[in-house]
Amino acid sequence: MPRSSAEPFGTSWAAAERKVIARARLRVGALVGLAVTALVTLVGGIAYGMLVHGQEKQIDRELRYTASRGDPSGPPGCTWLFLRSGGEPRSAAASAQQTAGAPAPQDAAVPALQTAGVPAPEGFPLSQVMETVAATGTEQVTKIERNGTVYFVLTQPRGDDTIQAVFDARYHLADRRQLLLALSITEGIGLLAALASGMVVGWLTVAPLAEALVRQRRFIADASHELRTPIAQVHTRAQVLARRARNGNVPSDYAADLDRLVGTTRQLGEVVDDLLLSARLGAAPADRASDVPVDLAAVVENAVLAESDRAQEYGVVIALDRSDGPLPVAGVSSALRRVVSELLTNALRHSRPGGRIDVVCRAAVGDTVELTVADTGDGFDPGERIFDRFHRGAGSDRLHIGLGLALLREVVTAHRGTIEATGHPGAGARFTVRLPAAPAPPGQGSWACTTPATTRLRSTC
Repeated sequence: MPRSSAEPFGTSWAAAERKVIARARLRVGALVGLAVTALVTLVGGIAYGMLVHGQEKQIDRELRYTASRGDPSGPPGCTWLFLRSGGEPRSAAASAQQTAGAPAPQDAAVPALQTAGVPAPEGFPLSQVMETVAATGTEQVTKIERNGTVYFVLTQPRGDDTIQAVFDARYHLADRRQLLLALSITEGIGLLAALASGMVVGWLTVAPLAEALVRQRRFIADASHELRTPIAQVHTRAQVLARRARNGNVPSDYAADLDRLVGTTRQLGEVVDDLLLSARLGAAPADRASDVPVDLAAVVENAVLAESDRAQEYGVVIALDRSDGPLPVAGVSSALRRVVSELLTNALRHSRPGGRIDVVCRAAVGDTVELTVADTGDGFDPGERIFDRFHRGAGSDRLHIGLGLALLREVVTAHRGTIEATGHPGAGARFTVRLPAAPAPPGQGSWACTTPATTRLRSTC
């Protein structure tokens, strides 16, 4: 069973360009915002680091001064001193009693150690550390998180004794928290301001690109419009010369060259028409003509009739099956004719003599009109990107030059429709176009297409 590949519906080139411009603006704005945010974060981090470093330096100076010169009976605020004398640690109160001539307590592990009348924090002094310093004579600095705060502890020898100074850094930690809160608020405000300024910068930066794209499309539209008439004249003149060559006594080589010239000018005209249609579809909504109901069934029927002679020349049968009534869709008549023509051209281009092309145009479920073009030709690889610009499929000697299926997809998406392609090499291809149905113009009853009446095709062309 042949494999199938569904091409993504995608968006039109104009919509893709608008998305690219919008992404570029967002990207520039985000980069500017991130740069400002990173700068504010860096400055805040440096300020916080300097504060922490300065506080720790200050704490170290106070500990050393208190340990070396402080009076154990009256240490500075948030500081406790413990003196080890005679082998056991003593509180500052016990040391003061001994200094006044009072007898020292027999048990140095006195409960509720006192320092100038202020209870010592739970877990202090660090007896193990004091014993180590007393034994080694080397000072130790310890940082302990306890009781919901941080204590800095300096234990060092003082003469024949050992003294331990404990500093409670709760107020320093409060200062840090206040600084972090201020930095966070500043960071938030700075981020919002940076994003706002970044969006403005992004808009101003990308504006020239958007203007350049608009001017490019206008130039393409103007140039294509100006080229259509002279190209049509060249094509007509080439047809006349080719006809005269076939009817006159002209060498066959010259006649063949004139036939190739006719084909080349026709292809050139198709390219110009494609560029003009692409520019029209990519125009701003204000510059585009309003869509009107178009009878898609009549458009399809006329396109099939127009391709019937070429189908007979290639030896290919075209079968059309369409609904009896009109199938109105909102859109541009010339653009929709281009869609049907491109589908038929693509099917003929890849069909071999004796092949068959089935064209079905009917109302589908959900207020949509469905057009299907299926052929028995070369098909395509499921991974092939057939809707890319200037894509050329393998295995065809009647190669088409132009925007082709890529323009087809843009026309369909511009009409708020979808297109799907399925196929397999050697097993043909099927293209399905779905467009939203439009109500018939009021007061027209059995509405008919404005194109010339044609004969209904049911079997072959």
